[in-house]
Amino acid sequence: MIALLEAHRAGLLSRSHWVRNIVAGLVVGVVALPLAMAFAIASGARPEQGIYTAIIGGGLISILGGSRLQIAGPTGAFIVVLAGVTAKYGVSGLQLATLMAGVILLLMGITRMGGAIKFIPAPVVVGFTAGIGVIIFSGSGALFWGCRKPRARTFIKSSGTNSERCQTRTCLRSVCPC
Repeated sequence: MIALLEAHRAGLLSRSHWVRNIVAGLVVGVVALPLAMAFAIASGARPEQGIYTAIIGGGLISILGGSRLQIAGPTGAFIVVLAGVTAKYGVSGLQLATLMAGVILLLMGITRMGGAIKFIPAPVVVGFTAGIGVIIFSGSGALFWGCRKPRARTFIKSSGTNSERCQTRTCLRSVCPC
């Protein structure tokens, strides 16, 4: 509600700003909907579930968001976690995990634990981000080179020898890591 109140006070909901608001919404939609579909597919859900999530989540964030300058949305770092949850517990398990995460975030907000982030050193944040990047890259690299998706469930097992996974010979075969 704060974001809507701020926008109303700033006069951004008046007719003179409608064109800019509509164009901004279209730009966000062009970026967010394919991204939501990709996240859904990567986490083991159907593409339409990603679209529904983006529409509902985007609407809730825009109405209930903390500030009109706040950026909120999905992050690629969660794909690794969501894919594991979906593979082991299915979409219903993913829904339950999402609900639990929301409750935990709500409780952390109520108890004002957001300030604890300043105690996490910057190298830890950078290392976490780099590690997620390596996991995403290694998990999708084989597909990029024309290889089958690894069957191993852990990163260590799937990063071993990949020569038996190549399905096709491509022009990139000479540089194919698999």
